Amino acid sequence: MDQGSHLRPGDDGELSVLIGQMLLGFRDSFVMVMSRTRQRVIQGFIVFSIVVLLLWIAAFLYGSFYYSYMPKAAFSSPVHYYYRADCESPASFLCSYPVANVSLMRNKKHVLTFGQAYRMSLQLEMPDSPTNQELGMFMIKTTCFSRDGGQVASSARSSMLRYHSDLLMNLKTLLFLPAFLTGVAEQEQVLQVELFSDYTDDPYAPSVTAVIEIMSNKVQIYSSQLYIHAHFTGIRHLLFNFPLLSALVGVSSNFIFLSLLFVLSYVRLLFRVDLGAEQLRTDGLLSNRDRNLNNNQHEDAAAGTAELMGPLQMTPTNLSQERTHL
Repeated sequence: MDQGSHLRPGDDGELSVLIGQMLLGFRDSFVMVMSRTRQRVIQGFIVFSIVVLLLWIAAFLYGSFYYSYMPKAAFSSPVHYYYRADCESPASFLCSYPVANVSLMRNKKHVLTFGQAYRMSLQLEMPDSPTNQELGMFMIKTTCFSRDGGQVASSARSSMLRYHSDLLMNLKTLLFLPAFLTGVAEQEQVLQVELFSDYTDDPYAPSVTAVIEIMSNKVQIYSSQLYIHAHFTGIRHLLFNFPLLSALVGVSSNFIFLSLLFVLSYVRLLFRVDLGAEQLRTDGLLSNRDRNLNNNQHEDAAAGTAELMGPLQMTPTNLSQERTHL
């Protein structure tokens, strides 16, 4: 009983020591896991930030290329005609054909891109009146001028209203009578006249204005609109007709290229750091070796001098003994 009572305090001490060691080990493991986790989180955040930055730069480069390389696809402008009314003959009030001057500039910049082919067309909204029906064919002349007033290009196209018989006109009027009475529809025809099928602007004398002249002073027009559409070919055709696919390919290519540049730069930096550390280590070893060689040379030189001067060396004690002997 006494021996058991004497062993219990020791067992309790060992148990507390074991528990303390376990707690210390658990604390060390927890600290290590937390440090590794924090390190992984920091590394992941850095990698994510770099990837997002590279993606943003790739998208910015593609957008800059797209807006600098792709011209404006379409351009439209209203056409307002004017007449000369200073007639000498009182029989005719209109002395000239209807003429319109359309500017090809927007915000002091050229609408047309050099080297790009365009299709110019004129839209005429004309009333289906007996005057226009009796007019028959009429000519539309278009002339483009540069800033100095020189003629760049010219074209002449003919057009006329679609023919409708009297019976067809009466049936159409009866069918659309409610729409005509409410103003939803009108008795009119819309003509689309192609002025230039493949117009390319001259880079040395770019067009700044287009003069449109309808060569008939009896034509009746509600409104008119000039449309310019770009005819894309090659890469511009792909960029315009497949924008999502082109953007995906362009951004991916830029991202891969930037990633390769970043990886190569990082590897070069690591290689340079390793070379610097190795060079410092080599320089340290060489300096220690030179120092040891210098020390050895000094020691050898001192030992040789002592050996040479050994017979001539006399201490004060030996000198006194020599005097006593004499």
